[in-house]
Amino acid sequence: MKRTKVKAMVSIGMLSSIAYLLMLLNFPLPLFPNFLFVDFSDIPALIAALIFGPFAGILVEFFKNVLNYIATGSQTGIPVGHIANFLAGILFILPTYYLYAKMKTRKGMTLALVVGTITMAVMMSIFNYFFIMPAYTALLKFPDMRNLVVPAILPFNIVKGVIMSSLFMLLFIRMQAWINKFTIVKNA
Repeated sequence: MKRTKVKAMVSIGMLSSIAYLLMLLNFPLPLFPNFLFVDFSDIPALIAALIFGPFAGILVEFFKNVLNYIATGSQTGIPVGHIANFLAGILFILPTYYLYAKMKTRKGMTLALVVGTITMAVMMSIFNYFFIMPAYTALLKFPDMRNLVVPAILPFNIVKGVIMSSLFMLLFIRMQAWINKFTIVKNA
């Protein structure tokens, strides 16, 4: 049991470091506002959740954002963007984890990723409208940008989720047996 905890802690630390590095390799998408970036840092968090349970995935999301905030800071002084990234990450990985836990097949993972993408896109639109965009307006004196939620934020998060899900499925096809073999949390 103690050995399993140490293995989980070390793995969460390593996956958090990988997620942080992937977070640095972000890029904008054409046709979307230049403050929206795609990165693949949610993939290590999803792997952590699948192997060690949902709390491990949340920890990876948390640690990567803390590391990024320490390394890069924030325009506002308050990590509004990091909080948004954290929320987006958990809104993607938790539905994916719970649905896949019920249907442990490739088809189940595909459905889980679709649900995770939709959940993240819809909920982040709501969070952006009521909390995140108003925080930028208040802290940085930006104009009210809530009018961008439906035409930009929602479709961006859908595209981001599709790109991330597609890449994850390529990895998952190769890693499914390994993930299932090393899964510590059974029937969570």
